[in-house]
Amino acid sequence: MENMPAVKLGIVAVSRDCFPMSLSISRRQAVVAEYTKTYGEIYECQTTVENEVDMRKALDEVNKAGCNAIVVFLGNFGPESSEILLVKEFNGPAMVVAAAEEAGDRLCDDRGDAYCGMLNASYNLYLRNLKAYIPEYPVGTAPEIADMINDFKTIARAVIALNDLKIISFGPRPQDFLACNAPIYQLYKMGIEIQENSELDLFEAFNKHAGDERIPAVVEDMAKELGDGNKKPEVLSKLAQYEITLLDWIEANKGSRSHVVIAGKCWPAFQTQFGFVPCYVNSRLAARGIPVSCEVDIYGALSEYIGQLVSDDAVTLLDINNSVPRDMYEEEIKGKFAYDYDIKDTFMGFHCGNTCSTKLAFHEMKNQKIMARTLPEEVTNGTLEGDLIPGEATVYRLQSTSDAKLRAYIAEGEILPVRTRSFGGIGIFAIPEMGRFYRHVLIQKNYPHHAAITFHHNGRLLYEVFKLIGVEVDEIDYNRPKGVLYPTENPFAK
Repeated sequence: MENMPAVKLGIVAVSRDCFPMSLSISRRQAVVAEYTKTYGEIYECQTTVENEVDMRKALDEVNKAGCNAIVVFLGNFGPESSEILLVKEFNGPAMVVAAAEEAGDRLCDDRGDAYCGMLNASYNLYLRNLKAYIPEYPVGTAPEIADMINDFKTIARAVIALNDLKIISFGPRPQDFLACNAPIYQLYKMGIEIQENSELDLFEAFNKHAGDERIPAVVEDMAKELGDGNKKPEVLSKLAQYEITLLDWIEANKGSRSHVVIAGKCWPAFQTQFGFVPCYVNSRLAARGIPVSCEVDIYGALSEYIGQLVSDDAVTLLDINNSVPRDMYEEEIKGKFAYDYDIKDTFMGFHCGNTCSTKLAFHEMKNQKIMARTLPEEVTNGTLEGDLIPGEATVYRLQSTSDAKLRAYIAEGEILPVRTRSFGGIGIFAIPEMGRFYRHVLIQKNYPHHAAITFHHNGRLLYEVFKLIGVEVDEIDYNRPKGVLYPTENPFAK
């Protein structure tokens, strides 16, 4: 995938002066050996931190090594102030973990008490108003710590990317899409830049690309990707021109930022002026690692990108769209899967055609059915339609409220291997207790109808990313199981 940062990890051991430093060093070496064997490269800082002078020396060492994420490793109790000053002064995400004791017969001379030291470290983080990644159970043996560091690498990639991200948008939201509001205060607070442009600016740039010499090669690539699904070959040249326009705009406007996503506009005037709909181009950019949200959904584009960073795979943005008809549920879903889904656990996720071809069980590039009801068909061509591939799915979204509070939701489930019998890029989703989640999270907390989708179960790491970028834990919702009530749920409901 393009548009993703490389993470160079470093590990720094810390030691309290009344404990043997050799214990922290040997435990650090064991972690490095396990991580290298299982996952790959990690820079081993040779300075062990006992005090603030050591902290500055270690900081200089990891910076010179090019590390952009660090693991602060409590091989013993650790110097609570110095180790957290390292987190403060390092310009990147940090993880704090602690070593477990190794053997009962070594508890007299080689007891490290890092279990206790983690408590003081966490309190020092709080006192200095700092955020660091602390795993669910942050004390472990060398193999266990190596696994935790691998999780952190994914989380760190997301944090690093957001601090180097620009969101490029075109045009205001269409009328009656107030739900996709985008207060920009929280974007800046997360370290994200945004460039908001007029749709007219984009149209001018598109027209300047008429006759671009690169168009035939892009048309050829599109035709190869679509194969027999190329139902509107006459529009490929315009779609190629538009794709080149967006890619050139990114290069010309990303400025100091390394990573870019786009919040685009596709109606109501887009079709009549550009002469097509942009869905297929959006799908192709998503496949490359550049999510393009529909309907100028800025937080939708951001959500997609976070999912891409966590899953290391293409993502999509769908409407939480329509219920599954009862006859379909009774005939093709009820009692046929490992989880006994109720009809209220199911829904159809749909968008006009922005999902990349690799995430569709079959695909055709054709016209947009809804728009073609009121417009000439020839200006509505350019969607990529097909049923989504069945399998694991995570439905999630990060959103700023209208009064600039950051919140998020995550729900894991699956896309069912059931034909939708409908149009667009669409799939039948099943999420345990979706009906309650729909009412007491999506409706109750005023979320827009757009949801970002990963094609894996990524809830665990998404949750950690949301915490690190500033979402309060009581503002991260999930699909609660039976018996666990939402605050607004009627306890007497049948």
